[in-house]
Formats: sequence, C-alpha cells, structure tokens
Amino acid sequence: MVAVPREQRDIDWLRAALHVAVEIEFATIPPYLCGWWSVRNRKTDAARLIRRIVSDEMYHLGIVCNLLAALGGRPRIKEAAPVYPGPLPGGVHPGVTVYLSGLTRELVRDVMMAIEAPAAPLTGRAHDAMSIGLFYDELLKAFRALAPELSTERQLHERIGEDTLRPVGSAADVEHAIEIIKDQGEGTARSPSDGQEDGHIAHYYAFAEIHHGRRLRETDGEWRFTGAPVPFPDTRPMARVPAGGWDRPPAGARRLLDDFDTTYTRLLEALDTAWAEGDRHSLRTAVRHMRRLETPAVELMETPLPGATDQTYGPQFRPR
Repeated sequence: MVAVPREQRDIDWLRAALHVAVEIEFATIPPYLCGWWSVRNRKTDAARLIRRIVSDEMYHLGIVCNLLAALGGRPRIKEAAPVYPGPLPGGVHPGVTVYLSGLTRELVRDVMMAIEAPAAPLTGRAHDAMSIGLFYDELLKAFRALAPELSTERQLHERIGEDTLRPVGSAADVEHAIEIIKDQGEGTARSPSDGQEDGHIAHYYAFAEIHHGRRLRETDGEWRFTGAPVPFPDTRPMARVPAGGWDRPPAGARRLLDDFDTTYTRLLEALDTAWAEGDRHSLRTAVRHMRRLETPAVELMETPLPGATDQTYGPQFRPR
C-alpha cells in the first residue's frame, strides 16, 4: 500500500489502506489470546498485561472499522481472516512471522514485541522502516490531503474494555483516533506511556517488561528495565501451530478444534454484521463468542501431542 506515490493516493486508496489496517489489527489478536490463555494464573502481572493489550487491540479494530465506515466502506473481516504462521498484512514489519503458540520468551520477543515495535524505540536500536505507527502516519497524511466527507452512518458507539469506541465525524476525530492507536501500541517519541490518562505503558514496552522480567524505569534520562520484577508465569505448553494446521489430530483434539473454529467463525460473522448494519448488538455478540473460545482453547492446551513430547495442542484459528 505505502509503495503507491502519495500524489496517486485517492479515496479508493484510502479505503483499501483502511481495509489493510483492519487486517493488521485483527491479526494481532489470535497470537495474543493464545499467549494469554496459556498462562495458568491469570492474576500474574504478565497475564494482566496481555489481557489489557487484547482489549486495546479490539478497541483499535473498532476504531479502524469506524474509520472505514466513515468513508462508506464495509469491513470484511471473515474474508480477510489471517492464516498462521504468516506475515503481517500491508508490508508492515517485513520479515516478522506471526505464529500461534503458548506464552514463551521467544513468542514475546519474536511475535508480540516484533508486532508492536516502534521505528525508533526509546530502549534500544531502531527497527525496520515500516512499523505499524508509520503505516498509520501514511493513513493520516492521506486523510489530511483528501479531506474526505465523513459519515457516521453504520459507525458504532460502544464500550470496549477500559475504552469507549466513538463515531468519527470530523478531521479532529480522525487525528485523535489514529493518535490513540499509535500511542497505545508504540508510546510517544518522548515516553513509553500510551499517551492516555490510564497510567499504562504502550504495548511494545509492556511486552518487553515480560520478556526482560523487569519493569521499565527512567534512570539518568534513559529508559531501562531495572524496576520491580515481572516474573515469567507458569504456562500450558502449547506448541507452535504448524503451517496447514495440526496433522491428523486424534478424535478428542479434532472435536475441540472443530468446536473452537465454529465459534471463531461466528465471531467473524458477527463482526462483519456489526459494521455492515451499524449494529452494536452484533459487536456484543462477537465479544461473547470471543469469551466462549477460551474453554476449548484451554482444553486443547491440556491435550498432549502424540509421541514423546511435553507439548500440547492449541487453537489454530481457521474459519469454517
């Protein structure tokens, strides 16, 4: 998307780019959920951090769906459901492979932190040239250049976690909405804070606290992981889901996989209906379906893989 010269970015480009933004935001949720579900004690710092970020990602998904609806577009989430393992959509963070597994330090570093990495983090060297934040910068430039008429029809107004999703009806609303997504994910240029008044740090730094095992603190003008311990939690040993999904799982695991994927498909369909019809009740239905995914997911994570292994199955997020 960003390879298109800016002078050629018309309203159709902007709608297409927002479709990609929907795909990006949704693609983060399954790996984060797998990591969260695998934690045995949900009261640990790590579990709470991940659960909060999952909620934020649902909020971000809602924001970009509202932005797309404001331009007369309709999200097609089921049609664009991600396949794991695979890259992030839109050429964001090229070289990163997003996969599904239980929570490990490798998953935190190579997937969670890699997804949320700023182009220039406060705690280390620069990352690749196309972060999610930079992708949203390009979206915002297009909104500014085109100044499109915005419709609030089919947009949703709904509480999502600690945040409230609101319709986007003005240029100022667009600026604020995109700023929220960037700050909650990557922080600001001066601080790892998510820029909100909730006291949270941005996703990249929260995941880094889990990886490093320490809270992030500012010392002598530099941000370092030297704060209170963040113990790595005890987890269910879900293996990485291989390309193409699990190979010939036994009957019990197959039943759980089918149950999970059936509910997952209903979740996707409810999300599509929510913005096709401007129906907040369908969004609430989608959230209920997401909660129902946990039971078969955890049962899969307690079902051993065949052979001499201490690893287990896990959900593969394959729509039916």
